[in-house]
Amino acid sequence: MSQAQILVVDDEPDIRELVREILEDEGYPVQVAHDGESARLIYAQQKPDLVLLDIWMPDVDGITLLKEWSASGNLESQIVIMSGHGTLETAVEATRLGACDFVQKPLSLAKLLATVRKALDTKPQPTVSNRSSREKPVTAPLGSSPAMRVLLGNAKQAAKSTSPVLITGETGSGRETLARYVHQLSPAPGDMVLLDHTQASDKNTRRYLFGSVIDGESVDGLLDEASGGVLFVPELHELSTNIQGLLNNTLESGVYSPQGSGEPRPLACRFICGASEHLEQLVEDGQVLAALYFRLNVLPLRVPPLRERPDDIPEMVRYFSDWFPVHENLPYRQFSVSVQNRMRNHSWPGNVRELRNLIKRLLVLGAEGEVSMQEVESAFSHSARSMESSAHGREELFELPLREAREQFEREYLTYQLQKAGGSVGKLAESVGMERTHLYRKLRSLGIGPKSASREGRKK
Repeated sequence: MSQAQILVVDDEPDIRELVREILEDEGYPVQVAHDGESARLIYAQQKPDLVLLDIWMPDVDGITLLKEWSASGNLESQIVIMSGHGTLETAVEATRLGACDFVQKPLSLAKLLATVRKALDTKPQPTVSNRSSREKPVTAPLGSSPAMRVLLGNAKQAAKSTSPVLITGETGSGRETLARYVHQLSPAPGDMVLLDHTQASDKNTRRYLFGSVIDGESVDGLLDEASGGVLFVPELHELSTNIQGLLNNTLESGVYSPQGSGEPRPLACRFICGASEHLEQLVEDGQVLAALYFRLNVLPLRVPPLRERPDDIPEMVRYFSDWFPVHENLPYRQFSVSVQNRMRNHSWPGNVRELRNLIKRLLVLGAEGEVSMQEVESAFSHSARSMESSAHGREELFELPLREAREQFEREYLTYQLQKAGGSVGKLAESVGMERTHLYRKLRSLGIGPKSASREGRKK
C-alpha cells in the first residue's frame, strides 16, 4: 500500500467522495475537505504529499489557498488544480504559483490517476518565493486562431533577438500584452519599463529619458530604469518629432548623456514600440520620422483586430468569466453557446479591451445564473448609444489641438473610472488595463488626486 497522503478539496460532495473512493482503491490514504477553511486547517496540521484542489468554493477559492501556501516559501506538497471551467491561462497562473498540474472537470478517471502518479513520482516544484527574482512568468496573449498562432510564433522568434520590435494594431487590441510576452520569453533579466507620454513633454524630455546630474547627485532616467530589460513605447505615433529625434539619435549612437553631464552612458535596453495600424501612412504624412520608423521596424508584429479572429472570442469569454471571480470576487456566470455566437458576430470596435469590460459589466450588474441574450443585446445597444452621444456631444473637443484634446479626454476618463473604483488606484489599474506605476505618473501629470476624485464620486 502506498504511504503518500492525499488531500481532496472540493465543495461538491459527489465529486469529493468519488475521488476519495477511487484513490483509496489504489491504496492511497485520503482526507477530504468540503471548503477552503477546512482545507487550510488540514494542510496546516498534516502537510499532505498531494493536494487535489478545486478552484471554485463558497468561502476561499483554490487560487487564494495556493497563494497562501506558496507565500510561506516552503510548499512541501504537490498541488494539482481541478476546475469545471478551467482555461489555459488559469493553468498558467496556478503553475506560476507552484501547482504541478491541472485537470479539468468532468474528471476523466484515467487522466486523474495518471496525474496523481506523475505528481507523486516527481519532486515538489520550487515555490514563487524560492525562485530567482529575475525569473519571469510567461503569459501568452489570448487566442488560438490561425492568425494568433502565427503571431505568437513570430513573437517567440522575436524574443530570441535583441533587435527593436515594432507592434502595430488598433486601440485595445493588446499591443502592450504582446510586448510583455516577447519580453517574458527573452533572456533579458531586467524589467519592461513603459514610457509615459505625458511625462515626455518637450521641455523635460532629456531629464525624463536620460536622467540628470545636479550638484553631483545623479537621478536615473527612463533608460537607466530599463537597463538590462525593455523600454516600451505604447503610442509611437503620439510622440512629438523632437522626442522621436532624440530616440532615433540614441538608437543610432548607442549612447546617451544625462542632463547636466557630458559623460555618455551605453544604451543597455531593448526598444519595443506600439503604434497605430496606419503607421506607414503617418510616416508618409511626416507625423512619424522615417529614419526612426526604419530603425525600429526590424521585427514587425501586427496584432489583428478582434473582428478578424472571431474564433478567439469563446476562449476570451471563458478566460475573463473565470478571471474576474477569482481576482475581483465577482459572481461566476456561464455564457451559453448562443450568446457566445452572438458575441462572435459583434464588430468589437474597442477590441479585447471592449470585450473584457463588457464581461465585467455583465458580472457586476447582471442577474444570477446564465447570461441571457437580452443582457448582451442591451449591453451592445448601450455601447452604441454611448458612442453616438459622444460623437454628437463633444464637438468642442475637436476644436482643440491634438495634445490638449487627448489630455482633456484622459483627465475626464480617468476621473470617471477612478470614481467607479471608489478612489482605489489598484482597482483603476485593473479596469483600464494600465500598469500601476505608469498610472500613478499619469494621474499626477493630469492633476488627479484619488481621494478628491472619490469624494466627488460620492457627492454625485
